[in-house]
Amino acid sequence: MASSTAGTPARPATRRRVATRKRLLTAAYEVFAEDGFGRATVERVCERAGFTRGAFYSNFTSLDELFLAMWEERSAAMLADVRTALDDISVEGVADLRDAVDRLLRAVPLDEAWYRITAEFTSHALRTPTLRRVMAAREEAIVAALMPTVVTALGRVGRGVPDPEALGQAMVAVHDGTAVQVLMEPRSRTALRRRTDLFCHVVLAYSTPIEG
Repeated sequence: MASSTAGTPARPATRRRVATRKRLLTAAYEVFAEDGFGRATVERVCERAGFTRGAFYSNFTSLDELFLAMWEERSAAMLADVRTALDDISVEGVADLRDAVDRLLRAVPLDEAWYRITAEFTSHALRTPTLRRVMAAREEAIVAALMPTVVTALGRVGRGVPDPEALGQAMVAVHDGTAVQVLMEPRSRTALRRRTDLFCHVVLAYSTPIEG
């Protein structure tokens, strides 16, 4: 997965290289969403980006590596959005736990195209042991990076979290499960309300009131 030979320091990214990677990532997102990850090809991504295969392979070794770079980029943006949404929470500024959960969910909007892409890639990874381990490790890293912000925000509304890892895993499970329902019925207010309800129940189940 590394972009440089073992033992050889990676070269600093130039503006042109950064721009090329960005165009390839944008093109790949469009191709994956339209064609499906399983039917996408390097040639199709290059055609959409307006580059040659050489430009692709100077940046990525495979479509798998390109997807992981895309996932990392989007995860970083999501974490930044969550921190922005939750960092200014205070006891006075948030009416109740549901208000805090609403802020969190608004910071992680559902994207149907991205859901389709990740669902297909997850199926692909489940058939590829090495890739499965990479995805599991990255998922754990994302949750680990997210939970300090969530724990701090909950502390400001009077809730303590004895086991942040367990809460993080439960929140991911609720997010993934309710995403399907909401995307299937995008105009259903009931589906959205139940999604928020479930998140609130999970947070209450994995947190405790702070005494004093």
